Amino acid sequence: MLRRLGLGLLVIVMAGCSSVEAERTAAPTSSAPPPSSTPAASESRTAPPSPSASASAGAEGRGDVAATLAGMSVEEKVGQLFMPVVYGSRADSEHRENTARFGVGTPAEAIEKYHPGGVIIFPWAGNVSDAKQLAALTTGLRRASGKVPLMIGVDQEHGIVSPLGSIVTKLPGAMAIGSTGDPANAREAARLTGTELRALGITMDFAPVADVNINPRNPVIGPRAFGSDPARVATMVGAAVDGFHAAGIASTAKHFPGHGDTSTDSHTGLPVIQHSKAQWRRLDAPPFREAIEHGIDAIMTAHVVMPKLDPSGDPATLSRTILTGLLRDELGFEGVISTDALNMAGVREKYGDAEVAVRAVLAGADVLLMPPDMPKAYGAVLSAVKSGRISAARLDASVTRILRLKAKRGMFGTVTTNPGLVRSPAHLKTARRIAGEAGVS
Repeated sequence: MLRRLGLGLLVIVMAGCSSVEAERTAAPTSSAPPPSSTPAASESRTAPPSPSASASAGAEGRGDVAATLAGMSVEEKVGQLFMPVVYGSRADSEHRENTARFGVGTPAEAIEKYHPGGVIIFPWAGNVSDAKQLAALTTGLRRASGKVPLMIGVDQEHGIVSPLGSIVTKLPGAMAIGSTGDPANAREAARLTGTELRALGITMDFAPVADVNINPRNPVIGPRAFGSDPARVATMVGAAVDGFHAAGIASTAKHFPGHGDTSTDSHTGLPVIQHSKAQWRRLDAPPFREAIEHGIDAIMTAHVVMPKLDPSGDPATLSRTILTGLLRDELGFEGVISTDALNMAGVREKYGDAEVAVRAVLAGADVLLMPPDMPKAYGAVLSAVKSGRISAARLDASVTRILRLKAKRGMFGTVTTNPGLVRSPAHLKTARRIAGEAGVS
């Protein structure tokens, strides 16, 4: 979503470059039967698991992936591909936006109805007031997910994209951290952020930004990138991935194949980047290669057209040539591919919202982030699976990758919360040190 801050700076408050707060209005109600009621969210006061504990839980969970997949219906598998926004501050409290968009009143009921693989948290959706409330919300959301654990994500980059900025430790943005020239700062900032997110019950961050900001007129990336030098950005991205993983949280490099050389904002239009394949390999690819080498969990797509990489005119999010050909085959990425928000204008110019969801899966995406009309997108993908347009094997491949990510990051085990850990004296001290090295207040 776009917001304007002072000095006319456009700020995105969403996953990757994600979403528009004023999304489409009421979505049609699904014919699915209404879900049963869910228990109220509650908060665990135990500390979040250590990285070693998370790894242990992941090892145990990996053995359950095949069995979990085998026990899922087609409808449940299709649901795993989606990561919508749910509205309200409690899992069991009704909100009119849930009624309009999902046909049910509470976040818990929306999760029970559609079986999404995850949800993403935003203040503008009424999800965030304070640390204790957010921890209780995430606990309630996980309880509603049933046999398959729910991934709970946020777009916490710090700097100008910081939806949890009112409750977590404030850290400099990526460009400021990159200016220190010390990858240890990127690693420590990510570890600190990941630790606090995990303490709030959030298990995935849509960070770090892996774009190389080589266009000074870029209205959408700018200070969100670690810099304009591909080698330096790559080093910082790799260090940040290590930091998130040390905290036991899944991380996402964005926005593939690169959003750094554009003067158009993909929230409001469709950027075109004229990089040749040789230029892409030299300018855009290095940070993504580095992220993959460091075991990045997910990579987010960009709603940009690169005609010299794919002459079809489709944005990368819908391009099999780019997502499967470059990201999977050339770079060897085996993790989860997430779209950027599907309510952004850049991905909606050519096809309708139902067809966009199907084409993203056919291109190679595993997670469909923030569809503007959940019933329509879910119905379209389910119909495509039942008709054979999306094969059962293709669906199972995506669901398997999603389940493996959840297992690897300990989501099949108990996810405990400890909101008292957020903004601890030790974290505030670390943040002041990094800010001092970056020359920001």
